[in-house]
Amino acid sequence: MPSRATDKSKSAERPVRPELGLAHGICEQLQQLIYSGEVGPGERLNEAALAVRMGTSRGPIREAIRMLTGIGLVVAAPNRGVFVRQISVREMLEIYELRALLFGFAAQQAAEHLSAADRQEFEELLAGMDAACEAGDGQRYYGLNLRFHALLMAQCQNRRAQQAYEDHVKELHLYRRRYFNATLNMRRSNNEHRRIFEAIASGAKERANKLAQAHVLHGRQRLLATLDVPAQGAAQPSAMPTPVTAPERRLA
Repeated sequence: MPSRATDKSKSAERPVRPELGLAHGICEQLQQLIYSGEVGPGERLNEAALAVRMGTSRGPIREAIRMLTGIGLVVAAPNRGVFVRQISVREMLEIYELRALLFGFAAQQAAEHLSAADRQEFEELLAGMDAACEAGDGQRYYGLNLRFHALLMAQCQNRRAQQAYEDHVKELHLYRRRYFNATLNMRRSNNEHRRIFEAIASGAKERANKLAQAHVLHGRQRLLATLDVPAQGAAQPSAMPTPVTAPERRLA
């Protein structure tokens, strides 16, 4: 009779279920649909419809939805199903305040040890965003903007700060994508990017910190303008109405 130790060893050697690898791929696809706005806040994720759309069984779909729940992009409603998360205006304002602090910290760190390779990448991203502004391409600008912020956060060499910032960004995808379709917003945003980079490249730590924080908070104001929320409400998040809702829809 095999020993318990042998049984445990065999159990530990079992391969990962292949459907989990498929689920990761589906999770990424669903994230992109949510981030792009194709699947909006309040929309119900229908397992059966998604299985048909993705050409798979419902098992990997279910696993992918669990992953999305884990990162806070979807929420389960008892006896109703799973829906893309709707965050309130108050939550959005609070997240922006935390993002500003983290982004400022990273910019200050970047001013101390910017590498030649990273300097070049920053310059290429800025040029790419300028081109997206000229073309009025909000989709391209949004992707490059995310890369710029990720590259700056990578400069701080603090894993906890990077993870916290990434978590906040994932939550804000539910709001932010809509305002990058305005060319004026894109231009203002990239002008701020350029000033932050110039401060970093010159080693001006305090200036980089202040500009980076101001950039995030200016982004908050631009977003509020698209929501028709009075600007003075930004100073009083506790007074903001909750939640901003979207009509319930099903993903077919």
